[in-house]
Amino acid sequence: MSSPTKVSEFPLDEEYKKKTMISVADIKKFRDWLDTQPHLPADSITDLDLILTYHCCDRSTGVAKEVLDLNLTLKTLFTNFFKERVVDDRILSTLNTVLLLPLEVRTHDGSAVLYARLIDYDYKNFTFSDAIRAVLMVVDLWQYEEGTWPGFVIVIDLDRMTLGHLTKLDIQTVQQFLYYLQEAMLVKLKGLHFLNAPSFMDRLMMLLRPFLKKALLDVLHIHQIGSKTVDPYVPMEGLPKDAGGEFKSFEQGQNDTKARFKANQDFFVQENKKRVVEARRPGKPKTISDIFGSVEGSFKKLDID
Repeated sequence: MSSPTKVSEFPLDEEYKKKTMISVADIKKFRDWLDTQPHLPADSITDLDLILTYHCCDRSTGVAKEVLDLNLTLKTLFTNFFKERVVDDRILSTLNTVLLLPLEVRTHDGSAVLYARLIDYDYKNFTFSDAIRAVLMVVDLWQYEEGTWPGFVIVIDLDRMTLGHLTKLDIQTVQQFLYYLQEAMLVKLKGLHFLNAPSFMDRLMMLLRPFLKKALLDVLHIHQIGSKTVDPYVPMEGLPKDAGGEFKSFEQGQNDTKARFKANQDFFVQENKKRVVEARRPGKPKTISDIFGSVEGSFKKLDID
């Protein structure tokens, strides 16, 4: 990730040079289909958006169509995360509470790694839905800048998390985030790591487990306080200095993320246009109850090696 300045879209000609085996013809065909969907915002969907979708679906045209529709549908229905995404006092306050830091290090297979943790330890200042809102903004901006990744890994450092924080995790937000993460996020999710697991980790897992597919459970790793067991997955030296690595300090990372948001407000203005118009959807408009009524019929497979 570059310095916290205004970023530009990853060049398409460079994207087509990656080892994704995605061609211009593939995306042209995808675009032709998109133009036939009256409820989808075709004019706001970029070719890079289509490439990200096609890539995360292992170049399956049928799955890519379903996932793009679902991605845009959830961005419309999950208003806590996606409505009016702007760089305002709400989001900047969230970034004073949680550190969300794209790491420069990559995993052995080239997967991108997002590091997240608390930096304000007072649970009264923690709002879970706002934290997730910020996470998804960070990832969307990062993908816009870097294009496709071979995979995506999330590292959540639970250092200083308390039972007070756990009480702030509401079921609806947990369900919506984990559904979006596994079914509609335009990444190949390769791993989820919890560092510095607290004594009440079992309670946290009781909250998460009902919404985790087996494929994600298989790559979910819990690392005990002070252990270095994450190293075979994510090189320890790539973590922030305050977490035992050699990357930025927490304070530097926090300042850089806030500066990136402020410098790229236009990106989020444009991203807000990528929403579904349900009134134009062929057939019956979709609702949240429709979405969670069809969980058993999910189609996106996690890309687990």
